[in-house]
Amino acid sequence: MTFSERAGEMGDAVSLRGKVFRQLRNDILSGKYKNNEELRENTIAKEYGVSRTPVREAIRQLELEGLCVTVPNKGAYVNSIKRKDVEDIYAIRGLLEGLCARWAAENMTEEQIEEAQEILFVTRYHLEHEHFEQLYQYDGKFHEVLYRGCASPILNHVLRDFHEYVQSVRQRALKDEKRATLCQEEHEAILKAIKDHDPDKAAQLASLHIQKAAKNMIHEKLNMDE
Repeated sequence: MTFSERAGEMGDAVSLRGKVFRQLRNDILSGKYKNNEELRENTIAKEYGVSRTPVREAIRQLELEGLCVTVPNKGAYVNSIKRKDVEDIYAIRGLLEGLCARWAAENMTEEQIEEAQEILFVTRYHLEHEHFEQLYQYDGKFHEVLYRGCASPILNHVLRDFHEYVQSVRQRALKDEKRATLCQEEHEAILKAIKDHDPDKAAQLASLHIQKAAKNMIHEKLNMDE
């Protein structure tokens, strides 16, 4: 076997491990696997259509992130995001989303601004028709455009992870019509500041947006373990 063939196989293996890890993490964060539920390697491997090896490696990586714990001679169990974790994530996001919006106001292309504007236009339609599942999806799309528009791959990566960590909380919050309406208005104001190339205002509005989302989460006491 040539070096390039070996490198190709290694790349495929790394890619598979990454896909299994991301899928399993998403299933935990979305609530498919509940807190303290056992992660059975055989069952997950069969469901994902892979061998047990990438599943075992994904579980080890998730343990490093604190999303599961391994009990010797028993197995691995889900360790769901707790309220304190969510509060910490929102506090950090408040700072980083402000930085992201600041850089987006300085770096977003016209194409990206038009993409964000189109997302808000579609979101407004779904808001008026109370399509809450679509609201959640387009909320994520809007933030993703800003993450790309900030022109920092590192910040993009960090914020995407934080966004995923609180996805179940975000989804429940956006089913509240009042919060969903305010969220739309806040997104529109952030985008206007970006279009006006006003980094200070964009940063301020983005940080405030996350702070309000956090207050809403705490106020509503969204069914989370302490």
